[in-house]
Amino acid sequence: MSESENKINKNILIAVDESENARRAVSYVGQLLGGLPGFKVSVLHVIPDPEEDYFPDQKEKDKWLARTKQKVDTMLADYRKILIDAGFSENDLSTRSTLRYCPSMVECILAERDETHFDTIVVGRQGVSRSEEFLFGSISSKIVNHAENCTVWVVR
Repeated sequence: MSESENKINKNILIAVDESENARRAVSYVGQLLGGLPGFKVSVLHVIPDPEEDYFPDQKEKDKWLARTKQKVDTMLADYRKILIDAGFSENDLSTRSTLRYCPSMVECILAERDETHFDTIVVGRQGVSRSEEFLFGSISSKIVNHAENCTVWVVR
């Protein structure tokens, strides 16, 4: 097997939020791949950007963002610990949070994947009903439909 074939699907991006399904997605990757050599995992959270007029001024928005970032950092540290406990080396793990900079969460997740060249995207399935998913779509469904040149795992 050539070196390029050997690297396929060994770089994994897990897109998370605070949901139980996201936690299951992280645990799934840990159980499936923890302790195996050569896998790199990045855990990503995209912070939703509130509407422009949601805060009375920039100072209030900055305070909200600082509180939110602290909460997200705690969540990401927890997910990182799950992966380390499952057998991943600290050197093979990274976490990242970013304020939503794209028109949609899906576009931000796919942009991160494109920028970092991860081979696999893992997401937890959102707990929406079939009718809600039909009307509004879901992040996991949109990623499955729009991701190119990568594998997508949807964990339920």
